[in-house]
Amino acid sequence: MVAALLSSTAIAQAEDVEVLHWWTSGGEAAALNVLKEDLKSKSIGWIDMPVAGGGGEAAMTTLRARVTAGNPPTAVQMLGYDIQDWAAEGALGNLDAVASAEGWDGVVPTALQAFSKYDGHWIAAPVNVHSTNWVWISKPALDATGGKAPESWDELVAVLDKMQANGITALAHGGQAWQEATVFDGVALSLGADFYKAAFVDLDPAALGGEKMAEAFNRLIKLRSYVDANFSGRDWNLASAMVINGEAGMQMMGDWAKGEFLKAGKKPGVDFVCIRFPGTQGAVTFNSDQFAMFGVEGEAKQSAQAAMASSIMAPTFQSAFNVVKGSVPARTDVPNADFDDCGKKGMADLAEANGAGTLLGSMAHGHANRAAVKNAIYDVVTAAFNGQYGDGAAAAKALADAVEAAK
Repeated sequence: MVAALLSSTAIAQAEDVEVLHWWTSGGEAAALNVLKEDLKSKSIGWIDMPVAGGGGEAAMTTLRARVTAGNPPTAVQMLGYDIQDWAAEGALGNLDAVASAEGWDGVVPTALQAFSKYDGHWIAAPVNVHSTNWVWISKPALDATGGKAPESWDELVAVLDKMQANGITALAHGGQAWQEATVFDGVALSLGADFYKAAFVDLDPAALGGEKMAEAFNRLIKLRSYVDANFSGRDWNLASAMVINGEAGMQMMGDWAKGEFLKAGKKPGVDFVCIRFPGTQGAVTFNSDQFAMFGVEGEAKQSAQAAMASSIMAPTFQSAFNVVKGSVPARTDVPNADFDDCGKKGMADLAEANGAGTLLGSMAHGHANRAAVKNAIYDVVTAAFNGQYGDGAAAAKALADAVEAAK
């Protein structure tokens, strides 16, 4: 059936694909090249439309302008509820034929399908599963503190204190709202998966404004004390470079950061250590990069979209791409043989969380709630990180109020 759907004649007639994305860092560009080369082997050209900005906000602004002008790209990198919002507008194409032919329903985790489908129809192809509750630690810097990776909040603080005393920036961070929210993903999850779900998925006012949230903000404020003075506006990959170059001890960032370490020739267990944010082992906050296909007219254009979607979902591509990107495959039947130790851990953690019901959409990356709520949370988290509230309790109250207003 797949052969019939994507016959050599159809592919030969397929048009080039114009792809809007925000993968512009070294590691991201290397991973994206895997997809470009795969499509090139099918005689499909790639028209690149990169829009820099790690969280994708700038790309979404550009997309809105293109769609308003009646000229949408062929495919767009998207996250979470953004996909659902565009589908609700009737803007996305239908991938049911290729999804049915290739059995996507049986291999894509249900938590991802919630974003890949709309009204029962496939409208996006997931490239990967990223998880956000990671800490990336310089092994030389960790060795200088005694060599034990922290497993609890108190141990984390102790390691950060020693790194700071050793004369380096303990925590590499970029002062952008999505980056602060990413750190907060780990902090909040460390206080319990049930708490995280109640607060950020269910939007329970008691969880948003209660004592646990106050404690989460107090911990976030504590982490701010380990950040260097020049953090404001720094891109995430430059924070990764600080750890890579020995200028900083650790970074709290999703697993896309691993792509930067690999691009720099660093090896897990030798040059850097990957751990879950202390206290979160067994739970995973995830996001999934997906390529949504916009509604286009013409057999050649639709054939190109089908071919691109098929390439994205091929097990060989899922392995090759995610080995480079730092993420894990978006389908459950991909072997882990080609993945490094951090990749193998990521795949095992994902399977564990999926089985335990602790695989939760990331608040920071648009997989817990829609943009209005996410942005309201961003505002409070960034304000708290920058000392605009007296303490965690005041920040928690502000969070509950902001979410209520944004619902």
